[in-house]
Amino acid sequence: MDAASHEEWPVSRLARVSHVSEAHFARSFKEAFGVPPHRYLLTRRIERAKTLLRDTELPILDIALRTGWNSLGTFGRTFRDITGESPGELRGRESAARRLAQAMPACYASAAHRPDLTIAVSEKRRREADATKAAPEKPEVT
Repeated sequence: MDAASHEEWPVSRLARVSHVSEAHFARSFKEAFGVPPHRYLLTRRIERAKTLLRDTELPILDIALRTGWNSLGTFGRTFRDITGESPGELRGRESAARRLAQAMPACYASAAHRPDLTIAVSEKRRREADATKAAPEKPEVT
């Protein structure tokens, strides 16, 4: 299903490939992945569509068809249900974020991702040691 998420994968086909009954396959799949086979397939299709929306300039209709939908309306409705935004909104947001990242000087981008090192490691160790020494010892209760 992952390699060919654009194809139709009814439970009957999946069960036949797995050499088990449809009921057993559906039950085992949901137990293993936490979602029914159809929902898993929709998730894979949406992930692929998000990648194409972000990384290509393909029309949204072409992306819908390439990822397994037969209707732009069904694709848009399902996409919004799963992601919370329309395909066009996602593409616009990703495009704006990419333009913003390209406009930012590299040194600022690097600084934003550095760990917060406001004091030296040796200073942290000294403070921890002082706190341990200063902590009153608790008498043992017998």
